[in-house]
Amino acid sequence: MPTIAVIGAGITGVTTAFELNRLGMDVTVYDRNRYAAMETSFANGGQLSASNAEVWNQTSTILKGLKWMMRRDAPLLVNMRPSWHKASWMAEFVGAIPQYRNNTIQTTRMAIAARDGLREMAQIAQLDFDLLPAGILHFYTKTKDLEHAREVTKLLAQGGLSRQELTPDEVKEHCPQLHGDLVGGFWTQSDMTGDIHKFTKGLAGWLVTQGVKFQMGHGVQRLTRKDKGIDVDGTHFDAVVICAGVASRGFAAQLGERLNVYPVKGYSITVNLHDETSQRAAPTVSLLDDAAKIVTSRLGDGRFRIAGTAEFNGENRDIRADRIRPLVAWCERYFPQVDTDSVVPWAGLRPMMPNMMPRVGAARSAGVYFNTGHGHLGWTLSAATARLLAAEVGRTMIQPVKAAA
Repeated sequence: MPTIAVIGAGITGVTTAFELNRLGMDVTVYDRNRYAAMETSFANGGQLSASNAEVWNQTSTILKGLKWMMRRDAPLLVNMRPSWHKASWMAEFVGAIPQYRNNTIQTTRMAIAARDGLREMAQIAQLDFDLLPAGILHFYTKTKDLEHAREVTKLLAQGGLSRQELTPDEVKEHCPQLHGDLVGGFWTQSDMTGDIHKFTKGLAGWLVTQGVKFQMGHGVQRLTRKDKGIDVDGTHFDAVVICAGVASRGFAAQLGERLNVYPVKGYSITVNLHDETSQRAAPTVSLLDDAAKIVTSRLGDGRFRIAGTAEFNGENRDIRADRIRPLVAWCERYFPQVDTDSVVPWAGLRPMMPNMMPRVGAARSAGVYFNTGHGHLGWTLSAATARLLAAEVGRTMIQPVKAAA
């Protein structure tokens, strides 16, 4: 039985452990936190959204970033302090613009495939994670944004996703709590929302009962090649899977691998709906405001999650008041009857590859695998990339052994 170390107990690490365990492998998961899902998988937007599969590699993204440089509350904010990491990432981001269409289509296909895997994991482990299969509603306040969404819809359709264009009145029918002047929207019935932290922590707990070992509170210091395998701080494994989010780049470098993951900070607020008026005024349908780059999800009766923005500021986890304030203002603008006196702010670092595609599969070095770099779609894609990764590990580590026997 191959021994596999998984570095990272976020959503990608735990789902990877699930799939490897299902193949009969001896799996040990390492994480520097005491509990699973305490970093980027803690309080994201909650959306399981194939309808948000459009990659960001467009000239318009660069132009918006330049326009917003001096606005501290901008949806996209870049710290202009130079660094080689940031410069190389930005250059590769620009270089991936010609792959925008193909990568969007491929991401859509992965997001659709992930749905069945996620449901299966939840069913097997009997997880309660506030799953709400109520669809996702994109809404628009400007005609040019709606026109762009029509073009994106064509790419999503090539990836197998169907979504319906709505008039302003139809948008309000889907979300009667939504205030403001709209020009239209798109409805994706097949999309869902859920609490990533509850799912990941619950799945990790179930995996313990299945024999998966968790070394929690163990910040891995050193990965080294040894005897046709990998040593993790002196403990030998046949292979290692790096699922460590933004820390993946450093672990890869220890093994002589280049992995150009950059930390793109996102923020969220969880509005606690303590009174009946707020509970009725908050939407149950999940929303995406493309112009503001804000997503929402309803997590049970008592929580309303609002998340978004992108900040290029290195490995900085500070929760900035000037980045939280626009999320609260957005809630008060579109849902004025929701009481915002109890708001829990959060920030997490999305691990992004320059082409916005996750790095999944074998590295150049024998026994080294990656499942990381999912960016803003880690929750959405995790079940699919975990299965892809486990299948590759199985082909390279189990089938040759069986053939030799």
